[in-house]
Amino acid sequence: QVQLVESGGGLVQAGGSLRLSCAASGDTFSRYSMGWFRQAPGKEREFVVGITWRGYTTPYADSVKGRFTVARDNAKNTVALQMNSLKPEDTAVYYCAARSGDYSRYAAEYNYWGQGTQVTVSS
Repeated sequence: QVQLVESGGGLVQAGGSLRLSCAASGDTFSRYSMGWFRQAPGKEREFVVGITWRGYTTPYADSVKGRFTVARDNAKNTVALQMNSLKPEDTAVYYCAARSGDYSRYAAEYNYWGQGTQVTVSS
């Protein structure tokens, strides 16, 4: 098993930046592909981006393409999401998730989830 803890959320003005971090503990981190998801109030959980243990990434969600960047550090057991040019519509709880094997865009295919971190972007 792997335990995940997100950090780095907060309140930021539109156009600002935040860097989310997800720290993993427990099982060997490099065995897992990681995903970032987000969920806004009243909406379904949305896939943002995935990254394999080797660092290969999925295409980003169209809504964040060109503004968000994912990276992982297997030596530090972390995966980060750099979010630039934030918009009010990016407001959501952001979750990192882990699954063994290849990456996936589907939340149901992830075995482990963090508790989430709130990102609020004011206009």
